[in-house]
Amino acid sequence: MTSRSRRRVLVADDDEAVRRVVHRHLEDAGYGVESVPGGAEALARLRGGERPDVLVTDLQMPGLDGLTLLAEAKRLDPALPAIVITAHGSVETAVDAMRKGAYDYVEKPFHRDVLLLTIERALRHRMVLEENLRLTEALAREFSLGNLVGGSSGMQEVFRLAGRAAPTEAPVLLLGESGTGKELLARALHYNSARAGRPFVTVNVAAIPESLVEPELFGVVKGAFTGAVASRTGLFQQADGGTLFLDEIGEMRIDLQAKLLRTLESGEFRPVGSEREEHADVRIVAATNRDLASAVEDGAFRRDLYHRIAVVVLRIPPLRERIEDLPLLLRHFLGKHRAAGLEVSPEAMKRLADWHWPGNVRELENEIRRAVLLRGSTGSLQPGDLSPEIQAGRPARGRGDGRLDLRTIEIPDEGINLSDLEKEVLSMALRKTGGNQTKAAALVGITRQTLIYRMEKHGLK
Repeated sequence: MTSRSRRRVLVADDDEAVRRVVHRHLEDAGYGVESVPGGAEALARLRGGERPDVLVTDLQMPGLDGLTLLAEAKRLDPALPAIVITAHGSVETAVDAMRKGAYDYVEKPFHRDVLLLTIERALRHRMVLEENLRLTEALAREFSLGNLVGGSSGMQEVFRLAGRAAPTEAPVLLLGESGTGKELLARALHYNSARAGRPFVTVNVAAIPESLVEPELFGVVKGAFTGAVASRTGLFQQADGGTLFLDEIGEMRIDLQAKLLRTLESGEFRPVGSEREEHADVRIVAATNRDLASAVEDGAFRRDLYHRIAVVVLRIPPLRERIEDLPLLLRHFLGKHRAAGLEVSPEAMKRLADWHWPGNVRELENEIRRAVLLRGSTGSLQPGDLSPEIQAGRPARGRGDGRLDLRTIEIPDEGINLSDLEKEVLSMALRKTGGNQTKAAALVGITRQTLIYRMEKHGLK
């Protein structure tokens, strides 16, 4: 139940007997009530700063009628729920009022409980609207471009371009390694656009079995295939009016890329098993940690789709390339995890700065969260509060960024065949992963589609 003692109701009715009955019922139920004899008086209260939580108004009143009052009240306070009182036999007029913004209607003669229940529902409706507004504002603050942390030149360039792209309808392609904050930036683009009040829907293409990507995106009709026991709305329809974030888009099958391109060009799509076209107004933000340009050249990613999603391209640099942002990020994460006043000792800072951060900013936040929870009794973070790997400073692989240290490799005098070298590297990756193509592609930094293309080129099975 809502707290009635803090909720105020404005009642407008030219029938004094009805007005008195409504006033008494509401007052007895604990509401604060202001009752006036007509629409003009009610509008004067609203224009004078009166902010009721619910408006109750008769429809047929001399002077300013209920429909006109309703329109003006909604203009002054769009979230104000209005309940109209209508005479028996005038339900059609009340329904017309609901089409014009009224929340509900009560037909004369009404029962006290019906009136109170209708007002209670209207208040709950308003509370939901207010909560949604607060949530939208909180999300806008949390993901605003101003709260994305980074003072390095690379991040400042990202912020500059993102700030210009956010208010437009242009599709955006985010490039960057895992953990660099691609989804955070995608949310910032959404909540700094005109679509901020509409849905932000995310999907990780790589995390969905290939056979389920199409029904996930476009929806499915019951019985379309074995296992489709119920119709399901697709993500495009769920994101209608808002933004759809397609993470790891480089992992999408070629045939689905064609269907996605058609939807992006026309806004139309067809759920799996349906014969009817659907339409959705969606802005696309895509992301990948792969080299899509190379995938295009290899035929593993459609060139036309690439140009459709890459109208604006933002590359988020890995943390190892912007280590000067480390103090800013540390201050941000310490504040986020309720340790804003905690200092980081010079020794601990050196260990953090020397680490190669293969998991990027996500790894740094997890490290700070762990250190804050498990640190000793000293007033600052010490090297001993850090994870053993960072304390020891051991590199993860090769150069510490997933790339071979080419300084240890010599080219023989007779030279090498690059095609043979590529074939051998792919064979090594496939052997290491037991033939798992997705994992092998990740090891060599290409998409699965590119791996399949190059396996066919070299005759690998």
